[in-house]
Amino acid sequence: MAKDPIIIAHRGASGERPEHTIASYALAIEQGADFIEPDLVLTKDGVLVARHENEISETTDVADKPQFADRKATKMIDGQKMTGWFTEDFTLAELKTLRAKERLPLLRKANTAYDGAFEIPTFEEIIRLAKTKEKESGRRIGIYPETKHPSYFASIGLPHEAPLLAMLEKHGYVQKDDPLFIQSFEVGNLKALRGKTKLRLIQLMSKDDGPADDPSVRYVEMATREGLQAIAAYADGIGVEKAMVIPRTILGNLYGPTQLVADAHAAGLDVHVWTFRRENYFLPLAQKSGINPAAHGDLVAEIKAFLDAGIDGFFSDNVAEAAQAVGR
Repeated sequence: MAKDPIIIAHRGASGERPEHTIASYALAIEQGADFIEPDLVLTKDGVLVARHENEISETTDVADKPQFADRKATKMIDGQKMTGWFTEDFTLAELKTLRAKERLPLLRKANTAYDGAFEIPTFEEIIRLAKTKEKESGRRIGIYPETKHPSYFASIGLPHEAPLLAMLEKHGYVQKDDPLFIQSFEVGNLKALRGKTKLRLIQLMSKDDGPADDPSVRYVEMATREGLQAIAAYADGIGVEKAMVIPRTILGNLYGPTQLVADAHAAGLDVHVWTFRRENYFLPLAQKSGINPAAHGDLVAEIKAFLDAGIDGFFSDNVAEAAQAVGR
């Protein structure tokens, strides 16, 4: 196991509260998360807010608001046609009239009890929560923001970089050893950030896709030894899909680890892995507790297999189980 692997609360304690809400982040901190992870999109008036996507019908009650019916639109986001309501078409004041809802109601029925209870938080509100919890707990609470669709937002005149760095500097996040990582699936905005900040940067990768800002490249090519050396020129680590570290067999069990962790470490990169969830639907076959996809299986065992592979940190929707897996 890597020394002191970090626990990153994926969208907060999203296995127990609707994701990207102050309640979700607060619970994750209470359960022992080292970092909380907000996905950042922008409002029409240029404010960074936390949503998994800029299309918000899955995670808010916007479709139930007749005053916003005319905001429904169809757009091309990273080459995919999407229909719904988009943060960039709302001011912050308008978004604050909406309420969050559970994104996976069939798997997380208990979370639907909180539908309608929480606002969409701004990035600054999340930072203030972390700072408050630091004072209360006496321990460092890190923040791990992801820039969502940065080239798309730049194309509509709402680039992430300037407001993101300004907000971080305002709250004292400027040095490499500050408790903060900036992550992105794209390459161009990480390279741009590298020239403007000392903060740690993470290149996200999945097993089947490539960066939206460079369709000629696949992440599997970036995950080769040569590709990792290139990443090390602008980033401090990689954030990879689980299957890139330990694939699954045809039956759905965990296979042996790949060379990715060793190759990344040889390039001087940390390896953070996403995403660990306790529902049977997401677990390897041997860790499932039965055939009900919403029932909870042995998440701790799955995490331990990845810790044994030498990862430096991991994203989880279930912080309590994550803490148990690392022996806290």
